[in-house]
Amino acid sequence: MTEKKNPVAAAAEKVVEKVQEAVPPPNEIPGAPSPEVASVKEPAEPREPLPPKHDQRGPDTYSPTGHPTGVPQGDMAQGGAYLTTAQGARLYETDHSLKAGSRGPVLLQDHHLREKITHFDHERIPERVVHARGAAAHGVFKGYGTAGGISKAAFLGKDAETPVFVRFSTVLGSRGSADTVRDTRGFATKFYTDEGVFDLVGNNIPVFFIQDAIKFPDVIHAGKPHPDREIPQAQSAHDTFWDFVTLHTEATHHTLWNMSDRGIPRSYRMMEGFGVHTFRLVNAEGATTLVKFHWKPKLGVHSLVWEEAQITAGMDPDFHRRDLADAIEAGAFPQWELGVQTFPDTEDQMFEGIDLLDPTKIVPEELAPVQPIGLMTLNANPSNYFAETEQVAFHVGHVVPGIDFTDDPLLQGRLFSYLDTQISRLGGPNFGQLPINRTHTPVNDMLRDGMHQTAVHRGVAPYHPNSLDGGCPFLAGEDAGAFVEVPAEVPAARKVRDAAASFDDHFSQARLFWLSMSPTEREHIVAAYTFELGKCWEQAVKERALTVLANIDTDLCAQVAAGLGLPVPEASVPPVDAEPSPALSQVGGEWPVDGRVVGIVTDGADDLDTVRTVRQAVLDVGMVPLVVAPAGGTLGGDADPVVVQRTFTTARSVEFDAILLAGAPTPAPDAYGARDAKVDDNAAAVTGMDPRLLLMVTEAYRHGKAIGVWGEGGSVLEAAGLPADSAGVVTGESASSVLEAVTGLLGGHRAWDRFTPAL
Repeated sequence: MTEKKNPVAAAAEKVVEKVQEAVPPPNEIPGAPSPEVASVKEPAEPREPLPPKHDQRGPDTYSPTGHPTGVPQGDMAQGGAYLTTAQGARLYETDHSLKAGSRGPVLLQDHHLREKITHFDHERIPERVVHARGAAAHGVFKGYGTAGGISKAAFLGKDAETPVFVRFSTVLGSRGSADTVRDTRGFATKFYTDEGVFDLVGNNIPVFFIQDAIKFPDVIHAGKPHPDREIPQAQSAHDTFWDFVTLHTEATHHTLWNMSDRGIPRSYRMMEGFGVHTFRLVNAEGATTLVKFHWKPKLGVHSLVWEEAQITAGMDPDFHRRDLADAIEAGAFPQWELGVQTFPDTEDQMFEGIDLLDPTKIVPEELAPVQPIGLMTLNANPSNYFAETEQVAFHVGHVVPGIDFTDDPLLQGRLFSYLDTQISRLGGPNFGQLPINRTHTPVNDMLRDGMHQTAVHRGVAPYHPNSLDGGCPFLAGEDAGAFVEVPAEVPAARKVRDAAASFDDHFSQARLFWLSMSPTEREHIVAAYTFELGKCWEQAVKERALTVLANIDTDLCAQVAAGLGLPVPEASVPPVDAEPSPALSQVGGEWPVDGRVVGIVTDGADDLDTVRTVRQAVLDVGMVPLVVAPAGGTLGGDADPVVVQRTFTTARSVEFDAILLAGAPTPAPDAYGARDAKVDDNAAAVTGMDPRLLLMVTEAYRHGKAIGVWGEGGSVLEAAGLPADSAGVVTGESASSVLEAVTGLLGGHRAWDRFTPAL
């Protein structure tokens, strides 16, 4: 007799199988808005709605109470070939209101007008106070089984596969702000486990601005736009932010991370994630271990340079969400390993002199290595932004057996705040019944009614104990999978509004971070502080900030002071010695090139067979080739046309990780200043080349990107004044050998040797 499979586990397996089958067709350039090519004329033949694109899927089909329904995802979307009212009545007209004559007044009886306008007037819900700007994806998490000794959580078991939904975000900006601003990023993961939902709600920076949740409104009010003018948007380069963090110096460590390259990631796919807090895990025997969670991207950690981020914010404010969606659509599924740093659960909850309850502190990986416990793969885009990315509700209090909390005062406050904010945003306490939030395990919670209740509960006794419903629901023992809090000792103490003395060290770990940076990364930090403080109006704020920097490092303070034109102050706390942590630097590794974007520049007069070969070779190694030419359309006639994805009008260097020059295009017909402000008319006359190409190449060079050249492309370098023997510039007669060398350079993210730090 075979063992009957748990229906929840069976449904999860089907989800995983469906996702694994959703492999994109080969050689596809991502970005098509529809699964079918649109016709020039308006379609007139009625047909059912188009299916989603191959890379998209919606929430798994579970009931509001966590039962797998088996309903196809398409049945959750709109259906039918004809336009209807919300109640399903077919409509013959939707462009004109019902009027008393063609020029008469609109009639109150127009039910379709009222329904259509009323729904539109109520389309928006309150945006998140923080993390409003987000992007998300579906995926699967596979446990390694290596966490069994420290946690009994079933989803961490060997080869256990769990559906996940991940939302990345910026903290400060509104929903309409740009992706590439300097800011902390959210990294929130919802695990739909067989034991309930587990939300790991973290950031791309392992420490936080504050040590106690009671100060969270203060730091966010300081970082948000000034309340009188509602500017500046989505940035910290203003007085109120720096006023707060220089008066509240526990923010120093996080601020330094934010001023580093970590504040402007290249991609969500190349961004670390951290649980920030110390959590307590419990194993099957009841033994406990303290841990910090880490997400390590398989593509490595990589960032934008500041000018690149600024250009991108104007050229493509959606850069990060587009990058994530395009990578998944192209089949370059991003992956992260989940790892933990482990610490003994001692009474003082300290490790190597570091207070594990202080969320402004890290434990260097050299002291406590990150141990991998599972792999997450994101392999499907949402089918509807509002229903999934906007309505997903995370809460640090969503945990499963095997995972528990510590007394970190910031974590304790978050356990209240997340639940409270979802009630405000999503209209009531039943937000967990929205499809994207539904658990994948049965729910019998005795919670009833409320706004947006979509479950249809049965029985007459939603209370415990009862006999009228046969005693159901019953309490579970630990042997039946109940979540049981760790019976941790609470030390006898007086009620005080205070913090432990170990929380008073605000500078030693900031110095550790500074000393761990490469010379180039230090230059970027100096530039960030100089820019941000240079945007402040109040002189006192700048002077106070320099005093804080003096407590980190004398050279750092002196370099920023020089940029601000201010004297170098004395440190109020002498900088301490610290052993650098190489794991904190982003420079020096070699990483996969999956999903990297390569621009191939041609004018159509070049050897198009070589362009075709190179384009295919870029696809074959998992990268995305974009052909750039003077004008759109196709090149090479009808037999085997080369499709142009970008023109000199629409392209900018920031969307490419590397540029290949197959030729030296002459100015396009629109290459004059009145048509395109990027054009230098004089340069066009002098060089005989399109000035926008020269701008593109010089920007890429300035940003440390790889540039490959063969054939006539060499003259572009000469016209741009760029040395052909510079680091990261590859020249050769063979396009294949040039591409091979450029691909190798992309593994290191940038041509770091091109930068010459002064520090």
